[in-house]
Amino acid sequence: MSHALSIILGGGEGKRLYPLTKYRSKPAVPIAGKYRLIDIPVSNCIHSGIERIFVLTQFNSASLNRHVNLAYKFDAFHEGFVNILAAEQTMDSMDWFQGTADAVRKTFRHFQRFEADDYLILAGDHIYQMDYRPMLATHSDSGADLTLAVSPVTYEEASELGIMKVEADGRISDFLEKPRPGTDLSAFEIPGDLRKQYDLPDDGRMLLGSMGVYLFRDEALKVALQDYDKTDFGRHIIPAAVHEMRVQAHLFSGYWRDVGTIAAFFQANMDLLSEAPDFRLFREHFKIFTHSRYLAGSKILKVTADQAVLNEGCLVQEATLTRALIGVRTLIGRGVQIEDTYIMGADYYEDDPEAQRAKAIGRDVPPIGIGDGARICGAIVDKNARIGKGVKITRKEPSENYAGHGYMVRDGITVVEKDAVIPDGAVI
Repeated sequence: MSHALSIILGGGEGKRLYPLTKYRSKPAVPIAGKYRLIDIPVSNCIHSGIERIFVLTQFNSASLNRHVNLAYKFDAFHEGFVNILAAEQTMDSMDWFQGTADAVRKTFRHFQRFEADDYLILAGDHIYQMDYRPMLATHSDSGADLTLAVSPVTYEEASELGIMKVEADGRISDFLEKPRPGTDLSAFEIPGDLRKQYDLPDDGRMLLGSMGVYLFRDEALKVALQDYDKTDFGRHIIPAAVHEMRVQAHLFSGYWRDVGTIAAFFQANMDLLSEAPDFRLFREHFKIFTHSRYLAGSKILKVTADQAVLNEGCLVQEATLTRALIGVRTLIGRGVQIEDTYIMGADYYEDDPEAQRAKAIGRDVPPIGIGDGARICGAIVDKNARIGKGVKITRKEPSENYAGHGYMVRDGITVVEKDAVIPDGAVI
């Protein structure tokens, strides 16, 4: 795979994931209690033998930079790398990235010296485990200029995705980016021959949606980026390429989720708690790589738990956990009840110098973690949050959206912000 180079798109402001993106870029958002979203496409690339990887970002990139530098170090006899490329002012352009395609265009000079035959362009906020080598084989065998990874989706999901019409031979003949609800998509349904070829179940997923995984031949990408008015892959580059180039579909029938919204992100994490999750972290041959923290094993004392995941370095005492995902270094006090909730954990323990500095400036705050007697339901608690004793966070209706001090409710999910302080006895 040495002829391929990967470009991971870090995304824009991440407004739909706010407040999780208040202090970090989308790829740096913690997933499953110990990973970052960026770990998923990077791990997919490494398992696929693609080890020259660039990550493009421009908003809140400090934590992403730190994570990548700590997590991905190849040895001195290895040519692999994972490099961050942030938006920069140059003599050619003084502007920020105007879209996904514009980001690749403005950084393309950094890629050219590697003389790649193919460029694999990936989204940084999707959850899936994919070996890209079969896609590269599809790309090569079909003689395509551009190959898109596609996944079966329902009519209800179509308005959030790029939907394509695929012929029996796999060639893409039409493309609609996020069609409006009610649009007639009958002509875009998966052909019967294609369904039989891939043994697709009759489960209501009648359309093919773009996974945001694009594989360009070198010359095809250069041609596609020549028009500076085309700033986005989904809205501009791909629809034009379908009618101007040979564009092929590569069907991926495994688990894939776009977690660009709070609701989707929350559900993806809750899915990990099921008895047999579709996104499997317990795969020795396809593990997710991340920063090694060298934490002690979690300690649990008189805990009742059902469908719970505890990551390293936690201390849980006399608590009840029901459908709870607990991140690294989480400290949970006595009598705590947690249900349908993702606790991201902490970056440090209370005896860390950073925590001591907070006390030194006179802040009367609860300790990091979940205080005694707290009850939390239907929430995401971001890193380093201080939840006081007796705090109650109740389940919300999906239609509820509002903000308070240190938290927001989005799509009925309470999100406690990073470093937030929720005082003793507060009710949210």
